[in-house]
Amino acid sequence: MVMGRLMSNRIYRLLYGLILLIALYFEVSYLVYALVIIGLVEAITNWRIPVLISRLRFNNDGNVNEGSLGINFKQRIPFDAERAWRIAVSVMMIISYFIFPDILWFFPWFMGFAILGAGVSGVCPVYLGIKWAGFR
Repeated sequence: MVMGRLMSNRIYRLLYGLILLIALYFEVSYLVYALVIIGLVEAITNWRIPVLISRLRFNNDGNVNEGSLGINFKQRIPFDAERAWRIAVSVMMIISYFIFPDILWFFPWFMGFAILGAGVSGVCPVYLGIKWAGFR
């Protein structure tokens, strides 16, 4: 039995949170810039790294309901929830890290630990909130 895909959204969040925390700890701004740009490019193009790896390795799109905890959310907005999550994370990083770093210095750290926790547990409250709001 195959242990799963090479990269799921859960592993993606784990790596994203870990890299973000490392970049913040060592004050490597260009790494934070790279994470924000990657998130925005993935959101705009919908070419997400976990999906691309699944297509290349297993010739499928992976589990589209991953992270939903088996809850059947009502889809009212024809926009992918993963794309909305990436936009939300990128916009909050731009606001808190680039625009107001002196006022919101703690927010990127909070996001890093929250995203890392979502990767470890497989449960992302922001993603569930986006799904609850009606995104596909």
